[in-house]
Amino acid sequence: MDEELEELKKKRLQELQNQQAQEELQEEQEKKFKEQKKHILIKLLTPEARERLGRIKVARPQIAESIENQLIMLAQSGRLKNKINDEQLQALLKKLMPKKRDIKIKRKGLI
Repeated sequence: MDEELEELKKKRLQELQNQQAQEELQEEQEKKFKEQKKHILIKLLTPEARERLGRIKVARPQIAESIENQLIMLAQSGRLKNKINDEQLQALLKKLMPKKRDIKIKRKGLI
């Protein structure tokens, strides 16, 4: 009985160690991916455009992520020849940003 319990403990400990090692590997890969992405964006964007993208990332992370991915895909396909400046980034943002809807509230008069 004690042997079975010890064996189960060892097996569980091994599983936990494997899981922890796998999580650490994933974190390391994610960190490398973010670093590569950062270096690519430095090459693609002017300082002003990078600053604007940073502010967008704080306010709307999903939109910033989408823009970053699109810029990287354009660069990888060879469709970007020059660095993207602030005005070009603003134009791209206007295409991607959802249209604002006007909300009007109508109040009915009291009886």
